[in-house]
Amino acid sequence: MRAIAGVWRWRHNPLRRTTDLVEAWLAFTVLVLILLAAPVTGAVVGTAAQDALQRSVREQHRVRHEVAATVVGESARSPLELNPETATAGDRHSRVVADWTAPDGTERHGTVTAGLDDPRPGDRFPLWTDRKGRPVGRPLDTATATTHAVLAGLGAALGTAGLAEGGRRLIVWRMVRRRYARLDQAWGRAGPDWGRTGTGS
Repeated sequence: MRAIAGVWRWRHNPLRRTTDLVEAWLAFTVLVLILLAAPVTGAVVGTAAQDALQRSVREQHRVRHEVAATVVGESARSPLELNPETATAGDRHSRVVADWTAPDGTERHGTVTAGLDDPRPGDRFPLWTDRKGRPVGRPLDTATATTHAVLAGLGAALGTAGLAEGGRRLIVWRMVRRRYARLDQAWGRAGPDWGRTGTGS
């Protein structure tokens, strides 16, 4: 609203400088960009991200399979693992030696990460594998992909708005510096005549 008021105020004001009008129109243009271009950019980026992420979700669900694994024993603790006393329930994962059957029917055996607080031999847990039974990460789910797409769109919209406002501020800063430089030059020319106004000298 200040941009619109600024354009209207400087339209016929006898005290206006050219830079005042340019500054007001610049503010109005940036306001329009923020209100129109930023949402459109956010929607375009969000839609593109949603399409790409949903394709990735479908692909991951196609090539990754959840199988049931059985704990054979606990693996030697890695020095990089979390301290069980300070880890939260969501952070606790145990490295265990386990057996599982791959989607192609072959029996597999190895050290994997299990989401068990206190693994014991014989405990069963879900394990994600590829077609050959090699452990892989859990596939991305649709809701998480949508959340990432929304965040990408929101980030693009805010980035566009910030870029427009940053550009406006940079242009206004340059205009003000130029205005002050011209004022300094004018004062430099007028300085020697101080105190002698109207004397004709």
